[in-house]
Amino acid sequence: MNKADRIKRMKVPAVDPQLAKRLPPGQVLTERFPILHEGEVPKYDLENWTLKIFGAIDKEMTLTFEDIMKLNQSSVTCDIHCVTRWSRFDNTFTGVLFKDLLKELNINPKGKYVMLHADQDYTANLELSDLDRDDVLLAHSFENEPLTDKHGWPLRLVVPHLYFWKSVKWIRGIEFFDENKPGFWEQNGFHMNGDPFKEERFSGEDLPIPEDEWEKKDYD
Repeated sequence: MNKADRIKRMKVPAVDPQLAKRLPPGQVLTERFPILHEGEVPKYDLENWTLKIFGAIDKEMTLTFEDIMKLNQSSVTCDIHCVTRWSRFDNTFTGVLFKDLLKELNINPKGKYVMLHADQDYTANLELSDLDRDDVLLAHSFENEPLTDKHGWPLRLVVPHLYFWKSVKWIRGIEFFDENKPGFWEQNGFHMNGDPFKEERFSGEDLPIPEDEWEKKDYD
C-alpha cells in the first residue's frame, strides 16, 4: 500500500471550532516536529554543496552555501501543515525569501511553474505564484538554530500555505518551466497543488482518511 492509500485510510480528526481559522480541516495540532522523508538522510560537505538554478530563465547559475548566506536574510514565523494530518503553529524559519532570491540575483523566469529538485531523487512541483510570496523562503535555520540533518540541513524550502510535502528538504535545484509537471508525490497519488484549507491531499476523488501515521514517526 502506497503512502497516499495509507493516508486515505486514516480516521479524520475533528477540528476544534476555536482553531478553525488556523487549523485546516482534518488536521491535529501538535507541538512535535515529526520527521518524514523518503530514503536516507544525506550528509554534506558544505564546501562541495551547490544549488543549481536552471530551466526557463535568462541565465542558469550555480550557488554555493556561502553565496546563499551573502543574500538578504529574513525570518518567517508561520504555521505548517502535513498531509499526514499533523499541524504545528508558530514555527520560525530563517533564510532567503524566494522573492528576494529572484530579485537579488536578477533571475527572470520565462515560465509560470517550478520544479524543486532535492537529493534522494525527490521532486515537487509548484506554481511560481506560490513561491513569489512574503512568507516563502529557502531556510537554513529553525528557531534560531541551524536545521538538523533530518529536517533538511543545509537548505530546505518552506511554503507555509501548502501541505508540507511541497516544502522540499535537502534542496539542490530550482528548475523553471512553462508547463505544470508532477513531482515525486504528485506522481504517486498526491494533489498537484496541495492547499490544506481546501483539503487538496490527493489526485482524483477525495476519500476519507485512519490512524495517525505521523505519531509513529521520529520527531524533534
